[in-house]
Amino acid sequence: MNEPTKPFVKHVAIAGNIGAGKTTLCSRLARHFGWETHFESTDDNPYLADFYHDMQRWSFNLQIYFLNNRYQQVLKILQGDKTVIQDRTIYEDAFIFAPNLHDMGLMTIRDFENYFSLFKTMSSQIQAPDLLIYLKASIPTLVAHIQSRGRDYEGSMSLDYLKRLNDRYEQWISNYTEGKLLVINADEIDFESNPEDLGKIVNTVQAELHGLF
Repeated sequence: MNEPTKPFVKHVAIAGNIGAGKTTLCSRLARHFGWETHFESTDDNPYLADFYHDMQRWSFNLQIYFLNNRYQQVLKILQGDKTVIQDRTIYEDAFIFAPNLHDMGLMTIRDFENYFSLFKTMSSQIQAPDLLIYLKASIPTLVAHIQSRGRDYEGSMSLDYLKRLNDRYEQWISNYTEGKLLVINADEIDFESNPEDLGKIVNTVQAELHGLF
């Protein structure tokens, strides 16, 4: 009797604060497993630089851009026939960045409610990643990573802003029930420079995926 075939893993996603190392880990895992990558579009984002100069004016525009971009990515992943690893998720936009901007007085209640209503409609049309990898990082680690990559528009980011986001990440992850979750502490592991550390993550991801079904 033939063994039942395992369902195909289509969607792995990496979540984490600004500077946690998502893009680096995304690239390394994709290279190892032969997956396709979907990165967060920062270089061609028409709102990002304006947003960092005037958050109140551009917050709604930026969040709608990210929401649309991420929704299109997930639709392509679910319609495709390859395994894709995604840098940041649609959930982070809705549960962390947009509400944080609203709480800071940088997005009106009218705009936030409009945004969140659109998110709920979009998220009802898609499904959660087969595996969500959360890169947990302390403020010093985030700051060190942000400074080392030297993006001009990130230079004015405050520690308070990063801390607010980190608090929201912790709250979101502690209540995440949409699918399989793997938490990696970026303070304790150097997957960029240390091949052994990367190997540990690869083995853990492999085990999580094989244990999915």
